[in-house]
Amino acid sequence: MQPGATTERLEVAVLGAGSWGTAIAKLFADRGHSVRLWARRGELAHAIEAHAENASYLPGHRLPATLHATSQLQRALSGAQVVYFVVPSHGLREVVQEAIPYLPEQGPLVSATKGIENGSLLLMTQVLEEVLPERMRRRVCAAGGPSFAHEVAAGLPAALCMAGADRALTQQARDQLAGDRTRVYDTEDVIGVEVGGALKNVMAIAAGASDGFGFGHNARAALITRGLAEMARLATHLGANPLTLSGLSGLGDLVLTCTGDLSRNRRVGMELARGRSLQAVLGDMHMVAEGVRTAKSAYELARREGIDMPITTEVYRALYEGKAPLDAVVSLMSRSSRHERD
Repeated sequence: MQPGATTERLEVAVLGAGSWGTAIAKLFADRGHSVRLWARRGELAHAIEAHAENASYLPGHRLPATLHATSQLQRALSGAQVVYFVVPSHGLREVVQEAIPYLPEQGPLVSATKGIENGSLLLMTQVLEEVLPERMRRRVCAAGGPSFAHEVAAGLPAALCMAGADRALTQQARDQLAGDRTRVYDTEDVIGVEVGGALKNVMAIAAGASDGFGFGHNARAALITRGLAEMARLATHLGANPLTLSGLSGLGDLVLTCTGDLSRNRRVGMELARGRSLQAVLGDMHMVAEGVRTAKSAYELARREGIDMPITTEVYRALYEGKAPLDAVVSLMSRSSRHERD
């Protein structure tokens, strides 16, 4: 057990029964905590409750008896000591609005969603803070780091981070999440953690396209390295500590998502490189690939802030303007030479 990790029994609410939400819920339930997993669709909640498995989003992982699924927000949040929001980025605002009457008055409110909201161009914690009553805003945290849901659900070792403005509450959330197989660090750099977690999905689409074209390890390494430079450029402009981007939520999550076979965003890039349309690729995917939506938000945010993000721009053009993925690669490679740190 990580020193400082919570050993007392907790009441945990996890809002969002996709693969990552279910994995977080299982992580807590495996330690004996009482967990309520909220699913928007009643049939999904019923199936999870009846079969002790989320066969739709996290098949093959039996869920403990201390985990119960429900489609009723009030029931999910009743008595909760910590709340995790793990819904897709485009649904977060609505879920938070619906949840406000039932949210606890104490304890961490943790966003484990990685993305930038379309339209508003807000990070996920900023969406929470915009919607929540003022008295609740200091309790908002962000969880990040390299973490495939299936591996976390299987109890394989992982290192994560917890970011928040209130250090004592952030450390409380850190210790609640930490365990024998899960090491958790804390940081005050919410912006760095969130930007890293959002943009790594965009870079993974580019890396997947490179792999799909068979461009090899050299090209993938270049994309990861220059992708990290883009992530740091935007994050530091928004106020992040550049060192955060070389940590778990930056480099760690970027490497995992750009190289791992479980990465949905990498798979999108690979399928596009094979000549399939975005609509066909997404139509075959049961789960959300956040990088598709985030590419649009990140592109618009970079333009608004005047930040040069060439990989993000080419991914956006391939996804939303019909540019051929191979032409996007050519555009990247033919850019004028410059100093490496520019």
